[in-house]
Amino acid sequence: MSFISYLINGISLGSVYAIIALGYTMVYGIAKMLNFAHGDVIMVGAFIVFTIVSTLSLPPVLGIATAIIVCTVFGITIERVAYKPLRNAASPLAVLITAIGVSYLLQNLALLIFGANTKSFTSVVAVKPLKFADGNMVISGETIVTIVVGIIVMILLTLFINKTKAGQAMLAVSEDKGAASLMGINVNKTIALTFAIGSALAAVAGVLLCSAYPSLTPYTGAMPGIKAFVAAVFGGIGSVPGAMIGGILLGIIEILGKAYISSQMADAIVFAVLIIVLLVKPTGILGKKIQEKV
Repeated sequence: MSFISYLINGISLGSVYAIIALGYTMVYGIAKMLNFAHGDVIMVGAFIVFTIVSTLSLPPVLGIATAIIVCTVFGITIERVAYKPLRNAASPLAVLITAIGVSYLLQNLALLIFGANTKSFTSVVAVKPLKFADGNMVISGETIVTIVVGIIVMILLTLFINKTKAGQAMLAVSEDKGAASLMGINVNKTIALTFAIGSALAAVAGVLLCSAYPSLTPYTGAMPGIKAFVAAVFGGIGSVPGAMIGGILLGIIEILGKAYISSQMADAIVFAVLIIVLLVKPTGILGKKIQEKV
């Protein structure tokens, strides 16, 4: 494969990381908490599509729509049951430990329902691969769709946040929950909406990820979830454009690392680059330094 092929594959993988990272960065930016169960919502969405398409032999569009709806409801439920009671907890570690507990709960429920065996995921992408005239480079339909979906999601989310009342409410809550509440903004509904959007994006990311890499287990969302969190930190957690940039850069670094250095060392290279970036710019690429008032 040529360098251009690796670069395109890296952008494709990075687009998946970016879509997942958007969920992380929105939840942190608004609710100031890390939802480490977010990666497992990816797995839930993928299993829903797998069940509808492969087991029930129903149309992929129905599977994708069902996964988005179920994961959206799922995200709201997780926030309401697990996180909301701890929002004002004395220690932020309480929410972090709860998030880890929810993650393990989802993984073990998937183990009980679907078993530990790897499932072969049937791609839901119907786009034909793009073949160039020389025949030396072919871009798969999954790669094309993933990149296009990533761009569309980024544009729509940016417009939503900047142009709608709900988006403006999110910005207000991210700045100061107390002041936002005094201005008549329903903080609880705003945070629930954030979880809903993030979980819907996780479902989309799960479908795209498993279509490009057609295998599915109860642990499918674990490592992509961690890497997407790294992408969010890399780009500047709390920044929507930063999550997109961080995700794409992370995907490119991972694919090029596998191609030119070592496939076994690719993950280590990704985390090493993160450490270097944070040493140079601790807030991430687009992160803003926040000065605490004393």
